[in-house]
Amino acid sequence: MTPPPAGRRAVAGNPRNGRRYRRLGVAQKALGLPYWVCGRDIDPTLDARDRWSFTLDHAVPLSKGGSLLDPRSAHRRCNSARGNRLTVRQPRTSRRW
Repeated sequence: MTPPPAGRRAVAGNPRNGRRYRRLGVAQKALGLPYWVCGRDIDPTLDARDRWSFTLDHAVPLSKGGSLLDPRSAHRRCNSARGNRLTVRQPRTSRRW
């Protein structure tokens, strides 16, 4: 196992698991900011399992080298649909009226 770079400590497992990440989520939710992509409000009273509830997002996904220091507010549904892509997928235009 390689030691961590100077000035950093080793992180075991997923960076989204842990006290620091939970505190970051609580602080971001307390700001009451709208979803950073669509600009719509996020209801802070919704159950965490609701698809329109608050979830912590990052402009650059953590799996693609993003930082915990770049938190964004998102709807759970939208964040899950976006996955680890760098861009937001636009809905396909329907030919049906």
